[in-house]
Amino acid sequence: MAREGLDVLIVVLSNRGYQILRGELANVGVTDVGRNAVRMFDVVEPSLDWVALAKGHGVEAVRVTDTDQFNAAFAAGLARKGPYVIEVIC
Repeated sequence: MAREGLDVLIVVLSNRGYQILRGELANVGVTDVGRNAVRMFDVVEPSLDWVALAKGHGVEAVRVTDTDQFNAAFAAGLARKGPYVIEVIC
C-alpha cells in the first residue's frame, strides 16, 4: 500500500499483549503462569512502535489514546490521499 500509494486507513488496536494466548492457556486449564511466561505474553520491553514502523515505510501515522483523538485522526485519515495508520493505545 505504501509503494502503490493506496488510499487505505489502518487502525491498529495496540493492547501491548498477546491476549489470545492468555485465553488459550485458560482454555486448557492453566490458571497460574510464571514470570517468564507472563513476559512472553506482553509486547513491552520494548513496546512495538506502530507509528515509527509506518513512518519507516513512508506511511503517515498517528498514535491516539482517547475517543476524541481517534475521531479526529479517523476523519483526517479519510480526508487524505494515500495510506494512513492510526495506532490506538488500549
